[in-house]
Amino acid sequence: MNTKVFIIEDDPIVTSVIRQSLIVNANCEIFTFENAQDSLNNLHQNPDIVILDYNLPDEDGFSVMAKIKAYSQTIQVIICSGQEKADVVLKCLNNGANGYVFKDEMMIEYIRKSVNTLAENSTLRKEVELLKDQIIDRNKYSNIIGNSKEVLKVLRLIQKVEKNNMTVLVTGQSGTGKELVAKALHYNSNRSRKPFVIVNMGAIPTDLVESELFGHEKGAFTDAREKRIGKFEEADGGTIFLDEIGEMDLSLQTKLLRVLQEKEVTRIGSNKIMKLDFRLIAATNKNMLHEVKEGRFREDLFYRLQGFLIHLPPLKERGDDILLLGKSFLNDFCKENRMPQVTLSKDACAFMLDYDWPGNIRELKAVIERAALMAEDNIITVEDLTFVSA
Repeated sequence: MNTKVFIIEDDPIVTSVIRQSLIVNANCEIFTFENAQDSLNNLHQNPDIVILDYNLPDEDGFSVMAKIKAYSQTIQVIICSGQEKADVVLKCLNNGANGYVFKDEMMIEYIRKSVNTLAENSTLRKEVELLKDQIIDRNKYSNIIGNSKEVLKVLRLIQKVEKNNMTVLVTGQSGTGKELVAKALHYNSNRSRKPFVIVNMGAIPTDLVESELFGHEKGAFTDAREKRIGKFEEADGGTIFLDEIGEMDLSLQTKLLRVLQEKEVTRIGSNKIMKLDFRLIAATNKNMLHEVKEGRFREDLFYRLQGFLIHLPPLKERGDDILLLGKSFLNDFCKENRMPQVTLSKDACAFMLDYDWPGNIRELKAVIERAALMAEDNIITVEDLTFVSA
């Protein structure tokens, strides 16, 4: 892993000498800055180590270090200075500096050794973080069944984003389990004790969508016989899941964009603006870029929704997960209907693995439940697996 190093120094000669001493380390990627502001504007590049001059033309090094540490505690800072007062050195070291180097004849050697030590620490930290990302607590995601690499990738993505408030767009064919992902995100978040509100955009008549989402006051229109709380208001403090977002009428997309940007709604027939705290998760089975190009979906709303993208693979790409899911559905169905346990024959399993499953998990569940009723001697054969062509 390359170690990214920022050198913040207004003396070009000192910068050049430090740079040359570090270039011999092929694992260092070096960026140089002559003032504090330019370096702070580039913190999004996430340096591992910052070599910081204490006396910069636009800001003192202690102040710059404080801003760097406020941005990320994982950035390691070495301060270089001609200032040898003990109180200054202690002030820097006690407030986050990972090293303090005096500008004398030994400076370059000390910097080189310090960077090598801190780079090793940074590499170890990155490796630990990588391992943490790869460890999945399956107890948290018990409703998402499967061990395929595709499903494990989805679980890692959920794990990365579940604790923050980013908007998430879940994509995938119908029946791939998008609602399960939305529930996993909500119930493992800090909002888990607050409402989880589901809205199927494809199931609401176009003329009722605005009222459904944002609410209305009594008498706001002909059929508004009483006040209605909108779904966004219902989700205050929690999560709102807009399923089939691609079905939303173009005329309402502007209003949704404003709600997402401002985190506020106004009921139909009211002038009162309500500030809300919600997280949005949206889902679609459509190719949204295609919808944008065809003019059916606003480009700015699409990019607003795609804060974090999770794509679900079709069932046919999940290998043995098909059998895991099938057996789980079979066990649940038998328990719910107080039936003797039914099993799948080898031929039925082989057939299921070869089938394309155009209806994905939803189709698999329906096929398994029908087959359980058809099975003779409590064993499902290929003949018991009946499919409805689309």
